Amino acid sequence: MSFTNYLETEILDHVFGGNAYTAPSTHYLALYTAAPGETGGGTECTGTSYARQTVAFTVSGNEATNSAAVEFPTAGSNWGTITHVGVFDAASSGNLMAYGTLSASKAVETGDVFRVPAGDLDITLD
Repeated sequence: MSFTNYLETEILDHVFGGNAYTAPSTHYLALYTAAPGETGGGTECTGTSYARQTVAFTVSGNEATNSAAVEFPTAGSNWGTITHVGVFDAASSGNLMAYGTLSASKAVETGDVFRVPAGDLDITLD
């Protein structure tokens, strides 16, 4: 996953500018049908019962990995083909902090449940 310009600026300002950055107490995983980028954008999933889900991370070395499975509610309508995910600092609106492309896209249709197993969502700094 890549950091957005928002998070890159916050980190640089915190580390090199001496201005405090307060990390969000909760992170939220969003699903996308069109790619977001450095400045956000993309097309976040919509559909009956879709909502961002909380995601917790464990950090080891230069990598953060989801420490528990993230399960979205049962789709009440077709959500489209999910191609990307993003991590936000709020359940709605908020700031996109990191985003990435799924290794395989997934069409979510009525009655489907989208799930990310523990350990399958990695954010790595090189």
